[in-house]
Amino acid sequence: MQHSIIFWVGFHLFIALLLALDLWLFNRQWKATVFKRACWLNVLWIAIGLIFNLFIYIKLGSESGLQFFTGYLIEKSLSVDNLFVILLIFSHFCIPLPYQRKVLFWGILGALVFRIVFILAGIALIDRFHWMLYLFGAFLLLSGIRFLFLEQESKQVTEGWIYRVLSKMLPITTKESEGHFFLRENGKIKGTILFLVLLMIESTDIVLALDSIPAIFAITTDVFIIYTSNVFAILGLRALYFVLASGLKKLRYLKTGLAAILIFIGVKMMIGGFAPISLSISLFIILAILGMTVFFSLKAQKGN
Repeated sequence: MQHSIIFWVGFHLFIALLLALDLWLFNRQWKATVFKRACWLNVLWIAIGLIFNLFIYIKLGSESGLQFFTGYLIEKSLSVDNLFVILLIFSHFCIPLPYQRKVLFWGILGALVFRIVFILAGIALIDRFHWMLYLFGAFLLLSGIRFLFLEQESKQVTEGWIYRVLSKMLPITTKESEGHFFLRENGKIKGTILFLVLLMIESTDIVLALDSIPAIFAITTDVFIIYTSNVFAILGLRALYFVLASGLKKLRYLKTGLAAILIFIGVKMMIGGFAPISLSISLFIILAILGMTVFFSLKAQKGN
C-alpha cells in the first residue's frame, strides 16, 4: 500500500501533537493520584488507538482494520514484559517519580525511531527473501520456549551485559542529576545516572523489539499497518507503566502467557505456506491466551 509524502508527514505531525499532549497532561498538577491519572490517560490512549483503527476500517476495509487491531494487541501485550524490566531499572537506581516521567517520554521517542528502522529492514528482507518468514517463525518459537523456562528476573540490574557495556563506554558522574542528562564535572561534560538509565531502557527496548517486530509479520507485511499499530501501542506505554507498576507482580503467569503468544505466532509463520491460520482465528487465540493469563494470575493471587 502506497501513501503520499504529505500523508506520512501529516501522520507524524499528528503523533508529535499526541506526544506533546501526553507531556502536558502528565505534568499537570491534578488532584488525582498518579495511579488514577495514569488510568485515565491509559483509557485515553487506547481510545485514540481504537479510533484510528476505525479510520483504517472505513478507509481501507475490514481486512486492514482487523490486521491493525491484531498487530496493536500483539505489540501492546509484548510491551508489558518491557515495562517489567523498566520497573527493575528504575527501582535499582532509585529514580524519583518526576524523573521517571521524563526518561519514559524520551525513551518512547527513541523507541519510535528504532521501530521504524527494524520494520523497514524486516520488510526489505522479506520482500527479497520470502523464506525469511520461516526463519522469523523459528526465532519466535525458540524465544517462546526460552520464555517458558526462563525464571523471573532476580539478578541485580548491574549484573546485566547492557549495564556493563554502557558503564565502560560512557563517562558517567555519580553526582545528583537534578533531572539533567548531562552535568559538567572538572571541566568535562559527563552523563548522569539518569542518562545511563535512559540508554539502558533504550537498549532493552531494542533487544525486546527483536521479538515483537517479527511477531507482527505473521499478521501482515504492510508497512503502513505494521508501523502505525506499533506507534499507537508505544504511545500509551508511559501511562501503562504507571498503571502496572503496582500490579505487575500480581500477573504471576505473565511470562507464560507471553511465551504462549510467541510460540503460537512462530508456529503460524512456519506453517503458513501449507496450513495457513486465518486472521480471525489468530486474533481469537491471542485474546484467549491473554484472558487466561489474567484470569489464572488473579485466581492465584486470591488463593494466597
